Amino acid sequence: MARRSRHRLLLLLLRYLVVALDYHKAYGFSASKDHQVVTAIEYQEVILACKYPKKTSSSRLEWKKLGHSVSFVYYQQALQGDFKDRAEMIDFSIRIKNVTRNDAGKYRCEVSAPSEQGQNLEEDTLTLEVLVAPAVPSCEVPSSALRGTVVELRCQDREGNPAPEYTWFKDGIRLLENPKLGSASANSSYTMNTKSGTLQFNTVSKLDSGEYSCEARNSVGHRRCPGKRMQVDDLNISGIIAAVVVVALVISVCGLGVCYAQRKGYFSIQCNVIRLSPPAGHQWKYRQIRRNLLPEE
Repeated sequence: MARRSRHRLLLLLLRYLVVALDYHKAYGFSASKDHQVVTAIEYQEVILACKYPKKTSSSRLEWKKLGHSVSFVYYQQALQGDFKDRAEMIDFSIRIKNVTRNDAGKYRCEVSAPSEQGQNLEEDTLTLEVLVAPAVPSCEVPSSALRGTVVELRCQDREGNPAPEYTWFKDGIRLLENPKLGSASANSSYTMNTKSGTLQFNTVSKLDSGEYSCEARNSVGHRRCPGKRMQVDDLNISGIIAAVVVVALVISVCGLGVCYAQRKGYFSIQCNVIRLSPPAGHQWKYRQIRRNLLPEE
């Protein structure tokens, strides 16, 4: 009896499932499909395939690009936007002849067709990933450095997809990621980060002087920046002492010069009163004005 009751429950569940699927199709829904990921290289062609079984004359097709806002790619039997100049339709699929990095994103094709149960809607979603080769990386190499100090060289590219890895070269020879694997005469105090693109010398030496360049590489391509020279010098103690002495002498001479000028009175201000003789016949007016303006002599 227990087995029979179990069989009856299974049959009921199967019937409900069949009814639910018929209802699902009758009102224009479809079961979800596996999500596609399509990879393309920039400036080459790619096909966005819509996995729909068969195209009929009554089928209606729409392609949309999903994101912050939904934009039409194929609508009313015509390609939209800049796709109409560099793409074509192959049944339900789109062939983009010159894909760009701006085309990367999520796409959805929607196919609707009348059926016995009503309007049937099938849709398929895929993601387009566009691979981009690195550009010429920007390299920061100091022109000079003092022996024994910490020096960091930087290399960065902002365009490559996937993110590139970085390799440094000195005088055209590739530097090992692990310097201890090199020859005994090579400098072993640097640290290279292939992910961030930094090359750091913990204690730079005169042997590290040379021309440095950096290469950015990913699965699509590689580019290298022009070489830049870094000169490592010793700290010139005698030169610094001589410069300090010269500056002190100049300050002393200037101070003595100012004191001498003050003693000679070159910085004192003297005001001289210019005495004018009045015209003939006006001596009495002159004496009156003089008496009012000037103290008595």
